[in-house]
Amino acid sequence: MPEQSVGADIETLARRLDEAWEKHEPIAPLTESDGLAVDQSYAVQSRWTEIRLERGERLVGRKIGLTSPAMQEQMGVNEPDYGSLWASRYFPAQAGRAEIPADAFLQPRVEGEIAFLIGRPLEGTSVTPQEVLVATEALAVAVEVVDSRIEDWRIKLPDTIADNASYGGFTLGPWSRSLREADLRTLGMLIHQNGQPVVQGIGAAALGGPARAVAWLANKLTSFGVRLEPGDIVLSGALGRATPAKKGDVFVLEAYGQPPLTVTFV
Repeated sequence: MPEQSVGADIETLARRLDEAWEKHEPIAPLTESDGLAVDQSYAVQSRWTEIRLERGERLVGRKIGLTSPAMQEQMGVNEPDYGSLWASRYFPAQAGRAEIPADAFLQPRVEGEIAFLIGRPLEGTSVTPQEVLVATEALAVAVEVVDSRIEDWRIKLPDTIADNASYGGFTLGPWSRSLREADLRTLGMLIHQNGQPVVQGIGAAALGGPARAVAWLANKLTSFGVRLEPGDIVLSGALGRATPAKKGDVFVLEAYGQPPLTVTFV
């Protein structure tokens, strides 16, 4: 975890987000209600994660958000962010199918991504995409559910950072070592919603390539004295726009050379 001093404001905002998560009640943007700035927002996120870990939550990796121009445009921001993956919101797929409880979320949206399974420690201030791939044990297609504790998704960058990069939950396809040899920048992705194609994406949309996005994360974490560890799962960022989801929706993610991943909101 990033080492940050925890002041009264940081503590208050972290607990406000935690209450919104637990009670399923959205809150006003922290940038409006409290003037939250980017340089404070990761401290809020870190403290919120600590609060959850103190209650028995488990950290299973990291997620990178807002890596594609489409997502940055959709959210009205202009740089990536990162958050933590909490085990309580990992929904394992069985035979390529996962069920996700719709009532666990406030205002969920679905994204298609590439997940990395880190095989060796990764840290530094100038980590390259090539070093990321060398340190990667395997890759998988992933469906991330993004969600916001902020009313109506009225977020600015500090809001989404503090809100654990708008983390909701995720599921994964089978891990593949052969994907390490693929050109992830050209990997195509298609998402169907209830039988209709809704999103087309490509690997290059994630900050120029998924491995490049993970390199950005490793470098960013180093600035907080944190590194990616063996066993960490990293969601490398959306390959296209996020699609609103509701109970009863069925999403199918297809990526070249990989088995389809089906997610049903129940």
